[in-house]
Amino acid sequence: MCMFAARTIAFIAALLLLAPARDLSACTGITLKAADGAVVYGRTMEWGSFDLNSQVVVVPRGYTFTSHTPDKKPGLTWTGKYGFVGLDGLDFEVYLDGMNEKGLAVGGFYHPGFAEYQDYDPAKAAESMGPGDVIAYLLSTCASVDEAKAAIARVRVTAVIAPPIGIPPPAHYIVTEPSGKAVVIEYLKGELKLFDAPLGVITNAPTYDWHEINLRNYLNLSAVSLPAKKLEDMNFAPLGGGSGMIGLPGDFTPPSRFVRAVAFSKSARPTPTGDETVYEVFRILDNFNVPLGAAEGEGEAKTKGMRSSTIWTTVWDTRNKTLSYHTQNNRRVRRVDLNRLDFGAKERIRFPLDREKAQDIEDVTPAK
Repeated sequence: MCMFAARTIAFIAALLLLAPARDLSACTGITLKAADGAVVYGRTMEWGSFDLNSQVVVVPRGYTFTSHTPDKKPGLTWTGKYGFVGLDGLDFEVYLDGMNEKGLAVGGFYHPGFAEYQDYDPAKAAESMGPGDVIAYLLSTCASVDEAKAAIARVRVTAVIAPPIGIPPPAHYIVTEPSGKAVVIEYLKGELKLFDAPLGVITNAPTYDWHEINLRNYLNLSAVSLPAKKLEDMNFAPLGGGSGMIGLPGDFTPPSRFVRAVAFSKSARPTPTGDETVYEVFRILDNFNVPLGAAEGEGEAKTKGMRSSTIWTTVWDTRNKTLSYHTQNNRRVRRVDLNRLDFGAKERIRFPLDREKAQDIEDVTPAK
């Protein structure tokens, strides 16, 4: 075998070994606005390596947090000003998605190959935290996007290993407020980067500004069907509805999902209220469900019992302050009303997304 061929095979083998670590998550987030002003943010959570066994957590205001650091010294310690509802994973006090009592929503998304955190200085441990602490920090201390921008600039986010995956989770975040204003937070080459996100859409790698530039390749897309054309003495009409979206990328990669998410959310039907917009967000996000086999990381052993790589989908109404969700186990939509929660309680409350990991089916067979 020639040296070039041997090196090529070795390179491909290395890529195959790296692929599982890079394809664990394929999350997609969108934002829609109702005619009555309600802003609704929703996202899918893909994790094709194992079930995160996420639970809903109600965190009261006044709760004390201590963040993590690479050398296990206590990081930033703070007392929460606001209560919030979040989704955790694997019984760790790390939040993946959430909204606080002021309607500020924060979502964490995988950002492999691009997230590079700030250098850790042990002398500045008291102002440092890991990527898994960011969502709790913002939700418990901020009421607006501007406050979140200022708050994240005051801390140092450093590479702290997450035990379940054995690496510092490469993450970026989207923050959305009830006005519809949004910002994406990224750490690139060791520096904090903030990107205004008026489209309210997010996926994964590469960087957020790259995704926005890439949209220029799809300016031809339209929600309106193409008109018929006449060539010589022959008439050619579209074969069916949707011809304006010809050229829309359909694969599971983050760039393609970003383009689809923008196309679907910006061509969504008008919705009058928050509740109807929640329905529409679910309808759109159902287009982004990833089946098992398309995003797996560690093989079948750890995915036994899973039905999908999309393990849950959350929709947050930032005006009416509700969480709605469905899961890989049960497509029935369930709701948590933040207005009815006691954020003055002393302790956190945790409860499973699924009371029973089975589909809730209504039998409507007519009686004999």
